[in-house]
Amino acid sequence: MKVDIILCGVGGQGILSIATIIGEAALNENLYIKQAEVHGMSQRGGDVQSNLRISDSPIASDLIAQGAADVIISMEPMEALRYLPYLKEDGWVITSTAPLVNIPNYPDIEAIKTELSQVRHTVMIDIEQLAKNNHTPRSANVVLLGAAQHAIGLDYDKLEAAIRRVFARKGEAIVEANISALAVGRNATTAH
Repeated sequence: MKVDIILCGVGGQGILSIATIIGEAALNENLYIKQAEVHGMSQRGGDVQSNLRISDSPIASDLIAQGAADVIISMEPMEALRYLPYLKEDGWVITSTAPLVNIPNYPDIEAIKTELSQVRHTVMIDIEQLAKNNHTPRSANVVLLGAAQHAIGLDYDKLEAAIRRVFARKGEAIVEANISALAVGRNATTAH
C-alpha cells in the first residue's frame, strides 16, 4: 500500500486536523508515514498545503513530486486547482465547492469547477452546507475527510477510531460531532 496525499486549503479550515486523523489511522495500521507542512500553516486566511505520504514500506522523502500525488483533498476549490500539477493522471481530487474568497481577484467559481471536472476522478461537494445540515458546522473538514475515505485507502472504521483518539480530550460531544461529520461525507460520495 502506498498513497501520496496533498491536503490543501486556507489557514483556519482544519487541514492540520485532517492530517492528524489520517496520520493517526495510518500509524495504528503500522504503516509508515511522512508529512511535510509547506505553506502558511499558522496564518489564518493564507494558503495552506501539506504533503502526507503513507506506505507499508519505508518512505525516503516527505515531499510529493509533481505528477505523483494519488489524492488531492482540498477545503477550497481554487486551492485544489492550484495543486493539480501534482496529481497523477489517474489520481483523485476531492474538494469543497464553497469558495473562501480571500483575495480581490478570486477567479470565477464556475470556471474553477469546470476545470476541476476535467479530472477523471473528481468529487466536488458543498461540505460547508452538509456540515450545517448535520448540525456540525465546525466539522466541515471532517465531512471532506469522509468524502475522501475511499480514495485514501484507509478503512472507514480506522478513521473513526482515529477521530475518537484525536478528539478524546475535547469531550464526547466533539468526538460524536466529528464521527457524524465523517459519516455525512462518506454518505455524500456514495450518492455520486
